[in-house]
Amino acid sequence: MTETLVRETVAEPPNRAAPPRRKRREDPGRGWRLYLPLGLYLLFTLVPFYWMLVFAFRPTGSTALVPWPITFEHFDTVWNDLGFGLFFRNSLLIGVGTLGVVSVLALAGGYALARFRFRGQRLFLLALLCTQFIPGAMMLIPLFVIFKGAGLLNSLTGLVVADTAFQLPLALILMSGFVRNVPVELEEAAMVDGCTRLRAFFAITLPQLRPALVAVGSFAFIGAWNNFLFALMFASRQDKFTLPVGLSYALGEFNTDFGALAAGGVVAAVPVVLVFAVVQRFLVQGLSAGAVKG
Repeated sequence: MTETLVRETVAEPPNRAAPPRRKRREDPGRGWRLYLPLGLYLLFTLVPFYWMLVFAFRPTGSTALVPWPITFEHFDTVWNDLGFGLFFRNSLLIGVGTLGVVSVLALAGGYALARFRFRGQRLFLLALLCTQFIPGAMMLIPLFVIFKGAGLLNSLTGLVVADTAFQLPLALILMSGFVRNVPVELEEAAMVDGCTRLRAFFAITLPQLRPALVAVGSFAFIGAWNNFLFALMFASRQDKFTLPVGLSYALGEFNTDFGALAAGGVVAAVPVVLVFAVVQRFLVQGLSAGAVKG
């Protein structure tokens, strides 16, 4: 009996109660410190948009805080009377043209920077980075002299060239990081199987760079769409105005139609919002992929 009791005691050790978990003491002020700055930031960001929508959609002379009944008279004024239809077309052509040129050049240049080694490569990358610290206003006079000699003033082509020159350095830096993130072993395996480097690039690397192309193209389009300095400096004819320049001329000397001005702001903001809404998934994916390797 004693041996059985001893055996059972040795075989089945008594269950020890697990030590009670310490409850994590919650900081009562953590929520305020987190949500109060976020709320203030949202107010600072969204209130101007709200006022723009109120002025754009409420009738002339109304002082209501909520635009009701909604009217589109201000949009008819800016689109037909102030010529925003033509300005919208000009901005769209410049944005799409800059997007296409920057995407192609950034893809070719970024691939060369990522896959090949040449003398002065680090110095070239440093020069590209330094261009980001040069304000656009410093480029106005040299570009104006060049464009005047080349006959590119008052032309949409000249604005595409100017925006491309301003957007391309950052696009090259981003694209080279994206290409480095694609394993070079995939291309080498394709070339071992008989592909040329060009075919391996189009078959292997280019499909992996679709999020990067969306990210770079989106930045180029939005940068060209919002650019005010180049459009104001290089286009003095009204038929070449862009939306930012058209908005500046909508401000009257003695009287300003704020409803029409707000409607013009909505027309200028809608394409940018749509671009972010459509490509934000690719934008985050592309930027995170490029951040893995520098």
